[in-house]
Amino acid sequence: MRILHTSDWHIGRTFHGVDLLADQARVLTAIAELVARESVDVVVVPGDIYDRSIPNADAIGVCNRGFEAIRAAGATIIATSGNHDSPARLGAGASFAAAGGLHLCTRVADAGRPIVLADTDGDVAFYGIPYLEPEITRVELGVPQAHSHAEILDAAMERIRADMAGRSGARTVVLAHAFVIGGEATGSERSISVGGVETVPMSAFGGIDYVALGHLHSPQTLSDSVRYSGSPLPYSFGESSHRKAVWIIDLDASGLSAVQRHDLPLVRGLSRLTGTLESLLADSEFDAAEQHYVSATLTDTTRPVDPMRKLRGRFPHAVHVEWARPEGNPELHYRERVHGRRDAEVAASFLTDVRGTPSKGEVAWVERALAAAVRENDSVPAESGHEQTVSELTA
Repeated sequence: MRILHTSDWHIGRTFHGVDLLADQARVLTAIAELVARESVDVVVVPGDIYDRSIPNADAIGVCNRGFEAIRAAGATIIATSGNHDSPARLGAGASFAAAGGLHLCTRVADAGRPIVLADTDGDVAFYGIPYLEPEITRVELGVPQAHSHAEILDAAMERIRADMAGRSGARTVVLAHAFVIGGEATGSERSISVGGVETVPMSAFGGIDYVALGHLHSPQTLSDSVRYSGSPLPYSFGESSHRKAVWIIDLDASGLSAVQRHDLPLVRGLSRLTGTLESLLADSEFDAAEQHYVSATLTDTTRPVDPMRKLRGRFPHAVHVEWARPEGNPELHYRERVHGRRDAEVAASFLTDVRGTPSKGEVAWVERALAAAVRENDSVPAESGHEQTVSELTA
């Protein structure tokens, strides 16, 4: 049997406010084409199908069309809910979907009830473990004292092993959405630590022919039989150096026989650029980033006016811009910086920090404003018995 492992689609996610549905539709089409090209029998998706528990209609449409393309390519689909998904919503109509070759594993109670598929070598039992939040699932799993993800996963695996004991000769695949010790986060994953320690040991999956993991967004091999596929698209600039991929797993009569990595096409690159606004708009060294998602750090002496609009003239997919003055930020605490300084000096220093050294006219305007504020304050009785300066109030 040939299995393709993908995960963490996060359909409906935005990237710095930019809609990614078109990119997600393209990468799901690429996965379907790979399924057809490699004669894949089963596609497993261990969690985070959607990016939020209530996906909008457009996200649902993209996801459904992705499922349909994979089914049309010839593969059965087995998917679980992740920490971003709503198990109830994702699993709605699961029994009807299963009749069409889409098996949605979203119920904790069904963790020990596999989807059993057969090939010429016999049965393969697929156990789908939905994301297990300890505070929500510990009673249902019969471990009311459990608080960590490791304890909860152990309880689910006990049910799986009890079922495995009655399936002599069947090969086994487990889908799990968890943070396994040894895995490395990319920064775009949502923490799953609410309710206890979030990591689980790899030893929890001992005796399983293949473990398809979801949650971490980069392809990772924890052992030959325990792997993360990662997300099909980068969801943070921290993933700009990652090449997204899927795993294709072959099972023979004795279990795991081979695993191959297949890189996914790069839908749109990510670039982090640093320089003055003028250099970013003119220098040829940045030509390759013109169609990338761009995060720009500007090093101009003074804060540029309307930099994002100007950047998008060259980089239409620029999504983030920040200004970092070349001399950096002072290390002193604010209270220390303003201690003993006149209000006008504090205000002038603030203006220098945020936009550059103020002109004489601007300093005069600030001093007039401060004088007006003091006059207004003088007209109101001070409840504390003394008047406070701007420095004292802001310190």
